[in-house]
Amino acid sequence: MSTALTVLHVDDEDDIREVAAFALELDPGISLTSAASGEAALSVLDGGLRPDVILLDVMMPHLDGPGTLGRLRERPEHEHTPVIFMTARAQSGEVDHYRALGALDVIIKPFDPMTLAGDVRAILAARR
Repeated sequence: MSTALTVLHVDDEDDIREVAAFALELDPGISLTSAASGEAALSVLDGGLRPDVILLDVMMPHLDGPGTLGRLRERPEHEHTPVIFMTARAQSGEVDHYRALGALDVIIKPFDPMTLAGDVRAILAARR
């Protein structure tokens, strides 16, 4: 039995949220909350959610992933919450940039639904 893990997944595309939810819920230890925008994610966090990790889409309208991360870091209760960006834009310079912004790592889209939960757990384990 894997340890319990609370995940907030943020993506503006319904189909990606659905596939990610299916993929993450294959792991019985994961409790998932989904948000359709950076603003919605911040609202959920302001409502009291304390996720172990946030999976954050890079390209979203209005408030993108890097902007959401910046606003997240302004909140004392979330200044150290691990963030993993999810993006199709992942050339090495971009990945380095996302890490420099404070992301633990980057998961490339399209991701493999069968390994997503394990990938998230591996990134978190490598951080410890």
